[in-house]
Amino acid sequence: MDAILFFLFATITVICAINMVLQRHPISSALSLIGVMGSLAVLYLLLGGEFIAMAQLIVYSGAIMVLFLFVIMLLNSGAEPKRSRHKILLFLGAPLLVILLGVIGYFIQGQIPAQEMVKFGSWESGPGKPAFGSPQNVGMSLFTSYLLPFEITSVLILIAILGAIVLARKEID
Repeated sequence: MDAILFFLFATITVICAINMVLQRHPISSALSLIGVMGSLAVLYLLLGGEFIAMAQLIVYSGAIMVLFLFVIMLLNSGAEPKRSRHKILLFLGAPLLVILLGVIGYFIQGQIPAQEMVKFGSWESGPGKPAFGSPQNVGMSLFTSYLLPFEITSVLILIAILGAIVLARKEID
């Protein structure tokens, strides 16, 4: 059952991600990104990371995506203008995508031993099993090993918000 749910939500994630890139209107693209974030939360839940799944839903799907939508609406950006595509890109795009996916699959297959791929369904947490996504483990990792990247990320988000405010003020003036 876990494998079926995994492939279902992995497919939803990929479809929403492709839709996000192909959308011409930024609000539709942001809504597709919410679909990606929600599907990722379910995938984290399937892997036994309950805390990470809820943080994904609350922080990314909720707060940050609402912020993205407000910034998009504040900047009042419309649909992107259509551009003509070169015929070479139409013929090379699909074969290059297949080659890229093949190379990525080859490297992923080489990194994961065959025994680990068989044990996919045994990643559930519970008594006697490791809890990868428990609040205690996440907190200890976040505030010990990953403290510097965590703080750098928070400063980068603050700079991005200030940049959006500056851009919005220039249009108003």
